[in-house]
Amino acid sequence: MPWFKGNIHTHTTESDGDADPEAVVRWYRRHGYDFLVLTDHNHRTIIDYKPGKRRFRRPLMIPGEEVTANTLGGTVPIHVNGLGISRVVEPIDAGGVVQTIQANVDAIIQAGGIASINHPNYKWAIDLKALKQVVGASLVEVYSGVPAANDGGAPGYLSAEELWDGVLSSGRVIFGVAVDDSHHYHDFIPKNANPGRGWVVVRAPKPDSAAIIEALASGDFYASTGVTLLEVEAAPEAIRVRIEEDEVYSYVYTTTFIGSGGVVLATETGAEAAYRVRGDEGYVRATVASSSGEKAWVQPVFLR
Repeated sequence: MPWFKGNIHTHTTESDGDADPEAVVRWYRRHGYDFLVLTDHNHRTIIDYKPGKRRFRRPLMIPGEEVTANTLGGTVPIHVNGLGISRVVEPIDAGGVVQTIQANVDAIIQAGGIASINHPNYKWAIDLKALKQVVGASLVEVYSGVPAANDGGAPGYLSAEELWDGVLSSGRVIFGVAVDDSHHYHDFIPKNANPGRGWVVVRAPKPDSAAIIEALASGDFYASTGVTLLEVEAAPEAIRVRIEEDEVYSYVYTTTFIGSGGVVLATETGAEAAYRVRGDEGYVRATVASSSGEKAWVQPVFLR
């Protein structure tokens, strides 16, 4: 099946972005994205391509919203993306971190969408104990293009990837995504939330909303900040990846296979890597790191 590249966390002037929806869509079209979800805060921003001399077919627009609530007296931000929703989802403050995440995840599912838990380390809002208690979320951000996301963790705090492994090790099935969380489309500097920093590449039979959402919900995708995977085979017997090598620079690619508890099972260097499953790992996933600093994340295979 073909691969489709998309961003599932995007802001416009309909909330706190600095470009209008049409300009935002234009940026992603010009940069080769196949699909895009506009996720303005508590707003379902819809773009319909109008007939005319030129009718755009890409990027495919999937409706979404960043359901944004603040709990514990407004001190703790809880942000959950609703992807593929059929209507606006009103944010719910349920009086606690776990209760508020769960209430908004449930509301997103009731609106016909799938839920992605956003930047758990933003203001250190969501810890592992809380994440492990949430039921029904399909996705969690392991990389956000917003520096304030604190993806790398800190003394006393787990990184976003460690949080993901912690949830997987608890027996929850949840898939890791990389996103832009883009807000700034004019001034490209490290401290801004610019587009083009994190995305997902989905394997689907065709580029329509239902197929893309189904692939995201089932984990048939990889996440990336710049590493391109030509092949991904993730089966109960083995995980294999083949990496697109840069034609100009001599980047070195290191693939790390990880199991339950975040344990490193094996490490391989080169454009191809494989891990044969023993059966006692709990789950197996892979992270591909380039010497350029870019990464890709392959979704876990769960072993029963």
